[in-house]
Amino acid sequence: MRSPHPLDHPLYRLLREEKIKDFNQHRKNHLPLDLSGGDYRGADLRGMEVDGVSFADGYFRGADLRGIDFRRSNLEGASLAHAQISGTYFPKELSADEILMSVNQGTRLRYR
Repeated sequence: MRSPHPLDHPLYRLLREEKIKDFNQHRKNHLPLDLSGGDYRGADLRGMEVDGVSFADGYFRGADLRGIDFRRSNLEGASLAHAQISGTYFPKELSADEILMSVNQGTRLRYR
């Protein structure tokens, strides 16, 4: 597990600047996309399209993830501490208990 850090990637910078439309437009040219270990704390990421993107070991403390479809993304080892997740889809490998424990306690997500 890596500790969260800023990534040296132009698409990561778009997310940190909350330029979601620009991210969605440009990410299709970068698939597969590895944004693992990134620090996304407090970011408003609503509307982000993430099919084929890896956020493994990412740090989403207090991020707004409402309505994002993570079903075809990698979130293994990510932390969702106090993130807003209403309407969010998660990979089927993550149990509801695992997700809630991460949101409430900040634990890292473990796939079954």
